[in-house]
Amino acid sequence: MPLVERAGAELYWERHGAGPPLVLAAGLGGVGSYWAPNLPALTQHFTVLTFDQRGTGASSKVRVQSVEEMAADIAAVMDAAQFDSAHFLGHSTGGAIGVALALERPERLRSLMVYASTTCGDPYRRKLLGLRRQIHEQLGAAAYGQYTSLLLYPPYWINANEERLAAAETQAAGQLGPPDVQASRLDAILSFDRRAELSKIRVPTMVLCADDDILTPRYFSEEYARLIPGARALYVPKGGHALSRTEPELFNQIALQFFTEMSAS
Repeated sequence: MPLVERAGAELYWERHGAGPPLVLAAGLGGVGSYWAPNLPALTQHFTVLTFDQRGTGASSKVRVQSVEEMAADIAAVMDAAQFDSAHFLGHSTGGAIGVALALERPERLRSLMVYASTTCGDPYRRKLLGLRRQIHEQLGAAAYGQYTSLLLYPPYWINANEERLAAAETQAAGQLGPPDVQASRLDAILSFDRRAELSKIRVPTMVLCADDDILTPRYFSEEYARLIPGARALYVPKGGHALSRTEPELFNQIALQFFTEMSAS
């Protein structure tokens, strides 16, 4: 099992496919398996690096200090995978991690896609994530997983995938860290706010969000697109927060078009 040790944590990673390097960073769930619906398409064109963030999955279940700490973790995983630089696709918390890397280690990124992410922890997000914390602490991992599904997936997809979703929730509960560890991950993303520095980003950037995303509403993506010089923005009508899983063919088409263009330029 490929592991790299950094700052008190063992970090699990996998490499798939062939072609230019592409790093995939998941959201608050933090596990590389989030990208399972997308790997068959992406690995036909790219060497894809997935990993479990600290506090999740097969990585050490330790508390997280900040989004910037997780960005440094990714740099260490890239070193282990022998990626001097790579294209970067980050979902939600993973998008914020990519932004932190673009600000602090821009030489590591060839391009950046910020998918369904946030610029800051505003009152809406504090209220929503505060409830997630309470559910995990008081009702347990299974209830946390069920509530998470309501936040990630739109009604049309839940209605069509009831059994599949139940299996995914069971798997997610086993990959989740204990309440204090997951709470530290919630705190990290709520504390993240680099808006005053976004004008410094020179990495080619694309921002992507679905209009029916209730976990990271579109206005966050609009702010990223406005503040990052030259950033592209694409908003799709439906798919919820987990667009890459609910509408994988559309998502894969968008991602491949952007990263293929970036590889050629």
